[in-house]
Amino acid sequence: MIDMKPKGQLFVLSAPSGAGKTTILKRVMQEIAKLAFSVSHTTRQPRKGEMDGVDYHFVSVEEFTGMRDEGMFLEWAEVHGNLYGTSRMAVLEQLEKGIDIILDIDVQGASIISEDDSQDSVSIFVAPPSLQELERRLRGRGTDSEETIMLRLGNARKEMNSAKQYDYLVVNDNLDEAAATLKAVLIAERSRSHRLPSGDPIDLEAGR
Repeated sequence: MIDMKPKGQLFVLSAPSGAGKTTILKRVMQEIAKLAFSVSHTTRQPRKGEMDGVDYHFVSVEEFTGMRDEGMFLEWAEVHGNLYGTSRMAVLEQLEKGIDIILDIDVQGASIISEDDSQDSVSIFVAPPSLQELERRLRGRGTDSEETIMLRLGNARKEMNSAKQYDYLVVNDNLDEAAATLKAVLIAERSRSHRLPSGDPIDLEAGR
């Protein structure tokens, strides 16, 4: 008998800064139903155009460490000198409703999730076609200092070495193709858990 009320699937998405995962994810989320984005908490300052509660929950270091110490984060990590964390309650509430949820987190957080036996997660790594192209994109944004760019490139080299530990690898050489690949992964995983591309359960006994 197929479980007619399957829980949602937890997806972990990681990429070096500048690889384009945010752009890819926004496009895919417009096309797939019953897919939610986990809004992380962070101590970094908002960038131009970012909205609190939409892109991130922007909090102080004191607020963040208080939440961390109370066990409110499913995972947390320090990245580029700032703290990032995923709300445990927010994720579990969505999964219990049968909604798939995507965590946009770095390789440190992804490692924590993968080692958590209580979480059944699918990991996806978005990579640039090359480090040279990544540097071009970072410089093209015009938002980071030279010191920040070099820091991000150094971290990217380390992060790229972690790509083989992920279930899926998406290379963002062409935005349309990368978005289509990510969408295909999400739909395939729904099929694996006996669900339609819409996220609804498959009832093979319907109509009998």
